[in-house]
Amino acid sequence: MPTQETSASMDQPETKRTFCRVCEPSCGLIATLEHGEIKSIKPDKEHPVTKGFACHKGLAVLDIHKDPDRLRWPLRKNGDTFERISWETAAATVGEQLRGLQARYGNNALGVYSGNPLAFNSTAGPAISSFVSAIGSRRNFSSGTQDCANKFAASEAVFGSSTIHPVPDIQETDLMLILGANPRVSHMSFVSIADPVAELRAAKKRGARLIFVDPRQNESVTGLGELRQVKPDSDVYLLSAMLAHCFQEGLIDQAATRAHGENIGALEAFVTQYPAERVASVVGLTAGEIRTLASDFAAADKASIYMSTGVNMGRQGAVAYWLIYMLSLVTGNLGRAGGNRYANGFYPAAKAGATRGQPPRYQDSSFGKLRTVRGSLPGNLMADMILDDPDPIRGLIVISGNPLLSIGNSARMQAALEQLEFLVVIDIYPSATSDFADITLPATDMFERADINLAGLGLQHKPFVQFTEALVAPGFERKPEWEIMARLEQAYLNEPENDTELPDPFARLDHMLGASDTSISALSAALIPVKVLETTAPESLFESVIQTDTGLVDCCPETMAAARDRCDVIFKSLSAEATGQLKLISRRTNYMLNSWFHNVEQLKRPKHLDNPLYIHPSDAQSRQLQDGSTVKLFNEFGALTTRIAFDETLRPGVVAMTHGWGNQGQRMKTAAKHAGTNANVLLPSGPGSFEPFSNQSFMTGIAVDLQAAKPLAADIARRDTQ
Repeated sequence: MPTQETSASMDQPETKRTFCRVCEPSCGLIATLEHGEIKSIKPDKEHPVTKGFACHKGLAVLDIHKDPDRLRWPLRKNGDTFERISWETAAATVGEQLRGLQARYGNNALGVYSGNPLAFNSTAGPAISSFVSAIGSRRNFSSGTQDCANKFAASEAVFGSSTIHPVPDIQETDLMLILGANPRVSHMSFVSIADPVAELRAAKKRGARLIFVDPRQNESVTGLGELRQVKPDSDVYLLSAMLAHCFQEGLIDQAATRAHGENIGALEAFVTQYPAERVASVVGLTAGEIRTLASDFAAADKASIYMSTGVNMGRQGAVAYWLIYMLSLVTGNLGRAGGNRYANGFYPAAKAGATRGQPPRYQDSSFGKLRTVRGSLPGNLMADMILDDPDPIRGLIVISGNPLLSIGNSARMQAALEQLEFLVVIDIYPSATSDFADITLPATDMFERADINLAGLGLQHKPFVQFTEALVAPGFERKPEWEIMARLEQAYLNEPENDTELPDPFARLDHMLGASDTSISALSAALIPVKVLETTAPESLFESVIQTDTGLVDCCPETMAAARDRCDVIFKSLSAEATGQLKLISRRTNYMLNSWFHNVEQLKRPKHLDNPLYIHPSDAQSRQLQDGSTVKLFNEFGALTTRIAFDETLRPGVVAMTHGWGNQGQRMKTAAKHAGTNANVLLPSGPGSFEPFSNQSFMTGIAVDLQAAKPLAADIARRDTQ
């Protein structure tokens, strides 16, 4: 593997350049090493794109790297304990078990689940794909169906490729509509920009309007923008009404729409079913407010739009994603400066994700025809395919994921894990899921592997590609995921373990880099291993990016017909909801990402020692509850006991909890000390719990009820220390 030149001898501190792999921007970092150990991590002020920005989560990865609770060597479950075994024994055991299960039950006996961190690991993907192909499994799941699968499915329908996601041009926009997003806390998923808050602040300073659509006045609204406080899971009807108003009032950019879109009439026919007057009570805004919002967006010289997980995780995320680009197109803001533009990268990702005229892929199953989105089945059916399928999954490989805390109806998922005949978990930490694993394999962290910034491909405001060597050798007996998967594939095929026959993890990436006239060796030889790429013109979206057969945006894809039909069914159910029905939404925090960072002590601030139920004071007081009261929160799917915390930023009728908590085991000491509550016990799973078009799980806008309960021991202890 090529290495960077360092600035010091072996007995002096040395510095190395690397980049963060927590989210898409891949912020440049400088590591200081002494005697082969990382002593500090700081932002890279000389990075030509990220320019010295790095958030505290990225910097806190050093604590993860040094954490003594990390997995060190392969483990085998022995009753209630885990015993150390060799890699040779572990691989041989996995290979033998997988072959045995398939010999007895067939290929469907094996399943694979991949977690979120793999999106930021450029070398793991090809190795996992090779392994999945080798075992012949079609039962593949990923965490993508918990937060973003609808974006891929809708992009495929509208643009002809799952990898076309036009990003808001923040630097030139005059008005930006932001739905279900909190950039100050969550950065901006599907937008690769180092410091989005600084960019938003600069946009506001030069006069741009930033309008947030959210059930909560989140941290980003304050000081940055305006709020339209809607009811949960109502965004589809707001967007439809805005489009209907644009058509009705002649606010359509006819030239842009005719030049770049097709099936415009069908789009108009759909949205006119949901005029502002009809949807106002469901959305939670007045008809006048909706019409004004539409008029303001259409009237802006340059308007952009962005949607994130607050909408993704609802019941109609794919339809909402389709509609945001329809609003952008018909107002003339798609593929133009200041609107939404395609962000090129070092490889033509749009073509790589193209369907080339092929319809969506479906699999026959005992639960009917199931779509695969980027190869993944619905995560919310994984437990059912273990517990209830006539041809069940009997062996599962989990890679960098924690489905017990990520998928709804946790009790059912636990029952499924317990029923498996064989479970393998590959991770950097022990987890709630690995507590049930027969074999646990220790992976490297981001500082222990070489990488390039693949995650931002096609999403970058300022495109660049960067290579990083491994800063340090893997500690103890850890191995990178690509190598683990290659060794398990060898073992499954009953091939003798042979290091010389392991694949080159960078072969595919080097091929991709050739599209930008660079290579791993060229990048690593540079003083700063970064190549800044040319930013393509906004109109390139229409000239060379769209992958539909006609080269036009499909304004009303036939493949989404059933998803559009569901809109009226859901609208009628929302209209019929009882007054006072509480709706649970997911709340993000600055001190964790999904179920990451739970074992980082420095991130356990006074307000982040647990995950209470946030509630508007009026909703609590109407139920005779006080701030800090212990309550039972329940619905048809499950129940939990927690304390409440008053939050006036919430819309009345909306309650919120941070997801990803619940690491109860004692193998992660900090996480166990501050275990919190797994809110996913209240989420649905199984048939009917996901959007059929995209496989996206329903995770927000969940109906719940609550009542007073006896205080928990943790609550009593907390009060005693106050």
